[in-house]
Amino acid sequence: MRLAILLCTVAFSVYAQLEPKKYTTLPLGQIMPAGWLSDQLDIQTNGMAGHLHEFYNYVKDSDWIGGSSAYSSLEEAGSYWFNGIVPHAVLTNHAELKQRTLEFLTYVLDHQEDGGWLGPEAGNNRTRYLWGRYPFFFGAIQMAENDPSLTDRIVDALHKFVPLANKMVKAGEGLEIWTNTRWEDFVMTLQWLYDYHPNGNEELLLDTMKWMKWTGDPWEQIWQEEIFPTTEVDNIENPTGYVLTWHGVNMAEGLKALPATYRFTSNQTDLDLASSGWDLLFKYHGRPSGIYGADEYLAGREATRGSELCIVVEAMFSGNYLFQVIGETKFLDQVERIAYNALPGTLTGDMWARQYDQQQNQVAAKNMTPNPFYVNSAYSNVFGLEPYYPCCTVNHPQGWPKFIANSFLFNTAQTELVHAHLGPATVSTTMANGNAVKITVDTLYPFSDSISYSITADAPFKFTVRIPVWIQAPTVNGIGILPSDGLYSVDIEAGETSIELGLPAEIVTEERLHNAIAVHRGPLNYALDITFDRTIIKNNTNEPRASDYEFAATSDWSYAIDPSTLEYSYTEPDGGILPSPIFDEGKPLGIITVMACPIEWELAGDTFVKPPPESPECIGDFEKIALTPYGATKLRIGEFPVVSSRS
Repeated sequence: MRLAILLCTVAFSVYAQLEPKKYTTLPLGQIMPAGWLSDQLDIQTNGMAGHLHEFYNYVKDSDWIGGSSAYSSLEEAGSYWFNGIVPHAVLTNHAELKQRTLEFLTYVLDHQEDGGWLGPEAGNNRTRYLWGRYPFFFGAIQMAENDPSLTDRIVDALHKFVPLANKMVKAGEGLEIWTNTRWEDFVMTLQWLYDYHPNGNEELLLDTMKWMKWTGDPWEQIWQEEIFPTTEVDNIENPTGYVLTWHGVNMAEGLKALPATYRFTSNQTDLDLASSGWDLLFKYHGRPSGIYGADEYLAGREATRGSELCIVVEAMFSGNYLFQVIGETKFLDQVERIAYNALPGTLTGDMWARQYDQQQNQVAAKNMTPNPFYVNSAYSNVFGLEPYYPCCTVNHPQGWPKFIANSFLFNTAQTELVHAHLGPATVSTTMANGNAVKITVDTLYPFSDSISYSITADAPFKFTVRIPVWIQAPTVNGIGILPSDGLYSVDIEAGETSIELGLPAEIVTEERLHNAIAVHRGPLNYALDITFDRTIIKNNTNEPRASDYEFAATSDWSYAIDPSTLEYSYTEPDGGILPSPIFDEGKPLGIITVMACPIEWELAGDTFVKPPPESPECIGDFEKIALTPYGATKLRIGEFPVVSSRS
């Protein structure tokens, strides 16, 4: 049936213009991190991400420079690494990493097959699958936008690849179960070519987009409310038959599928389903840390089930794209929650170790007995170089730099500049009619409640700021404002303009399973920071800093809290500079205190905590405990049983 629809669609379609996105990204490098965000990228440079090319077998230089056919295969590892390190290198202006990405790009393009194929399968009889190239394409596009001298060669290589891919897909070649869920990434590459460098190939590009969709998994079926899973899917059969669409990373990437489809179908239903599907995912599987549960497949809302690091960075990328096409700020709100909680929460502060799966309630990081995850191994919540699969090792570096690179956007006409993700940055860009604009964003947000903008412009333009949903009484220059659909616009005149944005936030609680609650203030989720002993359980002989560690709790964690006693306190940092790394034990400046009492709360085996007791009883006196931002905790309680301290 799908093939018949496909043949009809391709045979009788009218090749029209793509629907424009509501917002477009600025070329890579026109937005640069500042303040604590710049420090985060410096830490990532000095952590495993900035050194993988030196020692990690999948991506180290010797595997692809000098003619080896094993240059990470463009099957997954090399593509992932390239996709993340390209924006990282540009946003840190790191000469060595920029040179490494240029060498990687050059090597891949130099070895493109005459027929168009890109990757180590060129010139041999290795089986060819399309998907492994897609992250490489994203990295190459970013390089073209940052360095126009590379654009022609990258565009020519992509246009040489597209006819081959079109032919392969029509013949049923290059497709397998992973390619069939991730076709939207190639469609986005095709749409970039169509929008900026069509080279007279509009019909072929559109034709290939349609073939990718109609030979791939139908995400419009997955997001139907009546069949979407409302609990963990451990023992549930996917009624669509497309089993891998419930896989956590595939779903994170698949969130982009219907917005990408809308651009060539103009079908409003595609956007409606994308928006409602996002809501379903976070309603039934969401975590207070911002991400959803999937260890390896959708895992419901239990606090000890896992969330893979790859879904963190892929959901961030997809949420940005959803906003750019649909325009609903709920996507940006969620991405900001993920970036400021789940992303740092699954990495050590120095970014030399990461988990495969993080937990909202995580009282140990060790080889677990028994294992709370239905599919993933008992080693998945260890901090190290590659606990369980290595994909997160090479994929996680895209998280911070792409968050920053998507923090400002143009409207389609480039007459409006939107501050989409709030944090310290500088912008230097040219808008419509040659209007040169520079913006400095001075802020400690989300660790403070104010943002200062210094703007210079050659001509007037509209400046729009996203006002997050958790801000109830925002102000501009001390005067209350009323955002519209999460956005507030200011008409900027030529010359110099200063804006003071006030974003006061209140403590709020979120109801979770088992009558438990989570605690939030602004975009930050707050958790009990459990101290721990760190023990090396696997040495890395190539790079000792990339060893695997077991974390064993050394402080009490079995508390119930009285939410009526929650109080926020904040200490101004010395010199206005946050401690570094800010997402590490004992570093955050803002804490929430709460009255709590010890309770009986058992472990499941010796490794993870049981669900929060639904009717806890105090077994000791009340005391005041401190909750800190989730992202700074490595062992934590983030969903608490509730009691009253007022008898």
